[in-house]
Amino acid sequence: MRVGVPGERAEGEARVALIPPVAKRLVGRGIDVCVQAGAGERSDWSDEAYREAGCEVVEDRSAVFERADVIVQVRGLGADDVADVDPYRKGQVVVGMLGPYSVGEHALEALADRRVSAFALELIPRVSRAQSMDVLSSMASLGGYKSAVIAAEALPKLFPMQMTAAGTVRPAEVFVVGAGVAGLQAIATAKRLGASVRAYDIRPEVREEVESLGADFVELALETDDASDEGGHAREQEEEFYRKQREMMHRVVAEADVVITSAAVPGRPSPELVTAEMIEGMDRGSVIVDLAAEGGGNCEPTKKGETVEYEGVTIFGPTDLPSTLRRTASQLYSNNVKNFLEALFDDGELAIDLDDQIVNATLLTHDGEVRNPHLDEDDGDDEEDAGAETDDEDDDGETVEEEGSDAE
Repeated sequence: MRVGVPGERAEGEARVALIPPVAKRLVGRGIDVCVQAGAGERSDWSDEAYREAGCEVVEDRSAVFERADVIVQVRGLGADDVADVDPYRKGQVVVGMLGPYSVGEHALEALADRRVSAFALELIPRVSRAQSMDVLSSMASLGGYKSAVIAAEALPKLFPMQMTAAGTVRPAEVFVVGAGVAGLQAIATAKRLGASVRAYDIRPEVREEVESLGADFVELALETDDASDEGGHAREQEEEFYRKQREMMHRVVAEADVVITSAAVPGRPSPELVTAEMIEGMDRGSVIVDLAAEGGGNCEPTKKGETVEYEGVTIFGPTDLPSTLRRTASQLYSNNVKNFLEALFDDGELAIDLDDQIVNATLLTHDGEVRNPHLDEDDGDDEEDAGAETDDEDDDGETVEEEGSDAE
């Protein structure tokens, strides 16, 4: 069995699908690993580090596809900025974030014609056995952390309270909308930086998690009996609900120095929760970080991938914050990928069991057919769950508890 790691092609993508310490563990289990030269450079891993881990380093990207039985990527197909389909060969297995909600049918049909088995890691089910493979939670946690750091740097005032001879500086007021993985990590980070934090989520069951981090849970008198599904994911609501929600949030947004939003619905536009009118009520110099910018944003003035100013308020619309933490993001992503691959192996051989819940949920194409498993999912599922976390591994392969885990 040989696993191939091609370099990432998407613009701005700095992560790599397998870092050398994780690749070394695969090599130690009898799995050959072939890496494209320079694949790890943007995440600060040299070709020599891969060679020392027992990997084969090849110059040409095409050679990786020619030699590998399994291709692991960070972004491919619909998640890749590049339009063409990579040269996957007949019978190959592909594992990565493949953009299942945006990939075109022609691309899937092309893979099916080549009898490629393509696994989209965005579709990992939220079950206990799959926690160690959950790339969305791993990456959302990093995005939440970085959103608070970006806000703290951009805000023209201190986050923490300070009592000085020149007077008392009050802590910054941070309002986090959405208490999934990213939101909870944003709360935890803002609190560690000394801010006064409030948070809101349509799922009332996350209140305890918000308060355990030292933040205040904002109560909005809205009916939310169907706010979450059986798995604890937020459901998409009717437009009338969002209209009432915006009306009741107006005062809370106006009082905030920083607003961080993270409400995203896979495959659909992000719900607009913060209107231009709300932003007009904020003080000049205030900051908004819209983590849902990829889907159009939760804030009316948000522009995908851009930073804009509206009525004196700076609005960030990042689309790939994990890449700005390339070293840690690659580490966590690699561990997720390794754990997924190990679930596919049976006595050292690749075994695709369609009766396995994880396999069935993530497999886009297999045995000459297009499966589109995401079409069978609850359309209202939110991208983020109620914040359940799992332990990850450090660069040396040792299991460590994630600092500031928002599950605690």
